[in-house]
Amino acid sequence: MPEIARLGRTLKQWKDAYLAYFDTGRASNGGTESINGLIELHRRIARGFRNRANYRLRMLLIGGGLTVPPPQV
Repeated sequence: MPEIARLGRTLKQWKDAYLAYFDTGRASNGGTESINGLIELHRRIARGFRNRANYRLRMLLIGGGLTVPPPQV
């Protein structure tokens, strides 16, 4: 079965990466990759900012690093 053989080769090739997951206290970079994906998505949507400060604020806002107080009525 070629699928099983290919799976075996893939697991053998990635053995060190799998075992490193258990050596690092099950840490992963999933959160970092998630935030990076959000930033890249919004960078594409923005199609270029002219003001770097506005770009930075937008990235903080979508990444959850900026809290905006509710408007005062």
